Amino acid sequence: MYPLLEKIKEAADVKRYSVSELERLAKELREFIVETVADNGGHLAPSLGTVELTLALYSVFNFPKDKLIWDVGHQAYSHKILTGRRDRFHTLRQKGGITGFPNRFESNYDAFGVGHASTSISAALGMAISRDLSGRNNEVIAVIGDGALTGGEAFEALNQAGDLGKKLIVILNDNEMSIDKNVGGLSEYLSRIRITPQYNKAKKDMGSLLMSIPHIGDKAFRTAQVVKDSVRAALVPGGIFEELGFHYIGPVDGHNISLLQEILQSAREMNGPVLIHIHTTKGKGYVPAEMEPDKFHGIGRFNKETGKCLPKEGAPSYTSVFSKALIELADKDSNITAITAAMPSGTGLKAFGQEYPARFFDVGIAEEHAVTLAAGMAADGKHPVVALYSTFAQRAYDQLMHDVCLQNLPVTLCLDRAGLVGADGPTHHGAFDLSYLRHMPNMTIFVPKDEAELRDMLATAVKMERPTAVRYPRGNGKGVELQAGFRDVPVGKAEILRDGSDVAILALGPITYKAMETAQLLQQQGISAAVVNMRFAKPLDTEMIQRLRHVNLLVTVEENSLVGGFGSGVAEYLTDSGLARSVDLLRLGLPDRFVEQGTQEELLTLCGLQPEQMAERIKERLK
Repeated sequence: MYPLLEKIKEAADVKRYSVSELERLAKELREFIVETVADNGGHLAPSLGTVELTLALYSVFNFPKDKLIWDVGHQAYSHKILTGRRDRFHTLRQKGGITGFPNRFESNYDAFGVGHASTSISAALGMAISRDLSGRNNEVIAVIGDGALTGGEAFEALNQAGDLGKKLIVILNDNEMSIDKNVGGLSEYLSRIRITPQYNKAKKDMGSLLMSIPHIGDKAFRTAQVVKDSVRAALVPGGIFEELGFHYIGPVDGHNISLLQEILQSAREMNGPVLIHIHTTKGKGYVPAEMEPDKFHGIGRFNKETGKCLPKEGAPSYTSVFSKALIELADKDSNITAITAAMPSGTGLKAFGQEYPARFFDVGIAEEHAVTLAAGMAADGKHPVVALYSTFAQRAYDQLMHDVCLQNLPVTLCLDRAGLVGADGPTHHGAFDLSYLRHMPNMTIFVPKDEAELRDMLATAVKMERPTAVRYPRGNGKGVELQAGFRDVPVGKAEILRDGSDVAILALGPITYKAMETAQLLQQQGISAAVVNMRFAKPLDTEMIQRLRHVNLLVTVEENSLVGGFGSGVAEYLTDSGLARSVDLLRLGLPDRFVEQGTQEELLTLCGLQPEQMAERIKERLK
């Protein structure tokens, strides 16, 4: 079925293929990727767009001696397949299987782990510096694309790389920006000229000639340089990179293997940093993904013949509930604005943007900017809602602390994908937000147990004149009834869902439902367990804890790291109040390690957070 692909036993085998064979291999790779992602889900469109680039890279360079860094890592499926992981590729994103992103612990071909964006040039420059200090001569290549160049770290790295002048190749994979055909043809022609030794030699010789002319040579040389720069800026859309100190090549067709080979070979012979600007089609070779690249950027299981997603059963997702609730609230409050960082669909804000385009802002992959932008709006009378994935909000820690909390500004941070997200694994688990938000002064942290409470908590948060955060998971809600309108949630107040005299389970978030199941299991074994929906990680309902101090054991349950999380807050209060001398505490949550990939239920089992497991831990503690 895959005659050329099946002959590849190691990455160097790619070098044996002619261009025509590589073009056929590209088709096989695409079919193989589509077949696997249809069964497993994954980042399809980005990886389909980089097939020819990957083949060109492996036909020119010597990996893993040469170093290749992908940014963002969801472009790297072809890379994984060619580097000894073809036979295990069917385990993509499954527990114990191939990860969805480059992973240094998975293969020595994965030079740098990548799950977040805009990091490749910084890491590549670090490797280039290390190479030179060690006296080695390997190449370092960073592939940055799919919006990653919108992140500020990428420009910080470009700035220093150009200044240091280290030998480094950066490939800008442009799969979003349309390049005008009239400019494109000329640019490709200019690219071919500029990478030839004759062009560079002619440029050097002309400079020497002008400088040799008495009295006027220096002035003529400077004038010629200005003219050259002006012409280049007018004709070639790469002036900014040249000004930063890079040799700029492009834009060129990223699906033309022979052209890519020629350019890559020329780039490796250049000294100093080089930026190659390629233009690719996201979803290339699979019509449904080409037609809807956003949909197939990251997708669940689908019918590969039709491209239609397989139906999902159950309640509406937390994301969709948040989306509709925010629009309802914005209908009544014109001061509400919405901000996201390159994730309008993933965070549910796309619908808000269609309803209120003047009040919606997608800042690109720039979480730091998103938060300070919100702080600026809040300082001038608006109430911005910043919707980010929990794991990506980590990038804006400093801005949350200094620009929002220090100034006590009314910004609401909505953290989607909080807790264990499943198949995307440790780079995407929202395992730490309670820990890094809980110690921020002025911050109020709402944690709804279900989608109905999410609506009410969001409505309460946007009325508060201070920093707030609302945390909710990936996936479907609990199927509870969603009533019309909104109800205020008493800030910092928990609610007792079930009475009990032996044990009190203090639960936070949707895992409260598993806590209820745990209490039922304990009841069957003669142990009376209360269950409390704590609702807030901060402020903590200390009155509730005082009220429950008669029980033999307090148990905290959370889908956050046990280090610094909700349970740590309860432990701190017990110690500070003196209750720790008389009240025993058991903390249940995520371990102090990075949790692997798998389904959410598999990972809850791995972390000991299924009802049967929690009941057993409680029984053992009571002995």
